[in-house]
This record gives sequence, C-alpha cells and structure tokens, in this order.
Amino acid sequence: MTPGTTGSTSSAELGSTAASSAGTTSTTSTDTGPTGTGPTTTDPSGAVGSGDPAVTARGSSVDRLWHELPSVAFDTETTGVAVATDRIVTAALVRRALHDDVPLTSRAWLVDPGVEIPAGATAVHGISTEHARTHGRSPVEALEEVAAELAASVRAGETVVAFNASYDLTILDHELHRHGLTPLAERLDGAPLTVIDPLILDRTFDRYRKGKRTLSHLCTVYGVAVTEELHSADADASVTLGVLARIALRYPRLVEMDRAALMEFQREEHRAWAVGFNEWRERRGMTGPPVSTTWL
Repeated sequence: MTPGTTGSTSSAELGSTAASSAGTTSTTSTDTGPTGTGPTTTDPSGAVGSGDPAVTARGSSVDRLWHELPSVAFDTETTGVAVATDRIVTAALVRRALHDDVPLTSRAWLVDPGVEIPAGATAVHGISTEHARTHGRSPVEALEEVAAELAASVRAGETVVAFNASYDLTILDHELHRHGLTPLAERLDGAPLTVIDPLILDRTFDRYRKGKRTLSHLCTVYGVAVTEELHSADADASVTLGVLARIALRYPRLVEMDRAALMEFQREEHRAWAVGFNEWRERRGMTGPPVSTTWL
C-alpha cells in the first residue's frame, strides 16, 4: 500500500504527519505464501479470486449514488516509497457493498518486480526477492490484469476506495507506463473515475483528534475488527472498506454527496490539509520537498 513516514511500503503505516483471470471453475487454497490471509480461490494463471464487476452494474449505473453500487478497494505493497521509481510487489482488488462484511470478489497478485526488494520493504510486507522471483508473475501480465479489472469496475459505475489513494493509483500508472501498458485513464471509455480516500475523510471529519492516522489506528478508532495481519494488499484493502463503511455511518453527509461533489470535496480538503502541513514544517525548519497540494 502507501508509504509511511519511516520508509515502509504500506499506506497502513502512514502517520498523522505523513502525507488470475476470472473463470467459472476455481480451486480453493489456504497456502498463499507470506501474504496469505486465509482461504482464497485461485486459477491456473496465478491470480486469486474471480468475478467480472461489469455484469452486476450496467446501463445507468453512473447515475446512481456511489454507495448504491459495490465499491472496489485497491491496495499495493511495493519495493519502496518513490512512486516514479519503485515497483509493485503485490496488488489486490476487493469488491463489496458498503455495509456488507463478505466481499463479492477478491483478487490478489504476486508480482516479480524485476529488481531487488530491499530488506526494509520485505520486513513490512513479508515478500523477499527470492520468493517474488520464484512465485511471482511477470509485471506485464499481472499489472495488465490489475488495470483491466480496475477499469472494468469503474466502467460499471463502482467507486474505487484506497487508503492514501494518490500513492497507489500513481505508482500503478508509473508501472503501466514503464511496461508499455495502457494507462488506467485510457481504459475507462469516458466513465468518470470516483475515488474515496478514508485517510482524507478522517483528517477532515475528525481533524482535531490526536494520535496517528495509520490504517491500523483508524481500525481502532472506528471499531473495525482486524482478523488478518495487515501489510498484505488484500487484508489492507478489505479493512479499508470497513473503515469507509464506519465513517459513512458516523458522518452521513458523505453518502448524500454525488460523485462529482465527493471528488471536489476531497480535493479541497486535501489541499487545505497540505497547505497547513507544509506551513507547519516550514515553521519548524524541516527540509525536504513539500507535500503536494493536488490530489488526483
């Protein structure tokens, strides 16, 4: 997922000061390697889970309120924190209705990034260079599937949910460009991309709460049960949906927004937070590049 302030490669570590092709047949497996989170379905291509979101939402889906259709949570684990140069090691897409506990579909990919995975990154997500080279799929094959399925969800009117979304979506686009694959935006056939970032929502609605705002901390704040170890892409994606559901219950104005208003709301709130955060850093003489004031 998204990087944290200490050089981790998961957005579950982002603190308060940081910015398998689907088929009709499948087998059940409980051995998913270091990122395994319990029984999953897998097909011979190496991807986990199955399902085509487009078959469940057609026609006027984009005219419906965002919470009336399933959402798709997207998460990655990577080799580092630099979106332009680091690589995706695992990715996951988990689809479910807002207030349901059981996902409609869940897919996870293990990727051989083609470069060494630093020890610090392995310490976070558990994937070593040797394991990725032995069991991972080529980035061209895996990332094409990730982008294709994510785009299918968007075309079906579904909302993309990601914790610190700008990181995961930006590194995905850099990876697609690196491997000569079609960018996500060019796969949408004009469908609007609606993204919800629970990190932005939490900073906005509960801005004066002290303490960290990591994904694990937000699970505690909003009472989301964590039954699987975080820092695997599929586990992080699943609990991110849980956090969003609890935020929506606590702050009902969120479900009253249409898609355009929701995107603009998050852009403005991120900009306001980033300006204030950069000013705070400047007052303390902190060096380094400022946090970007733009969001998606």
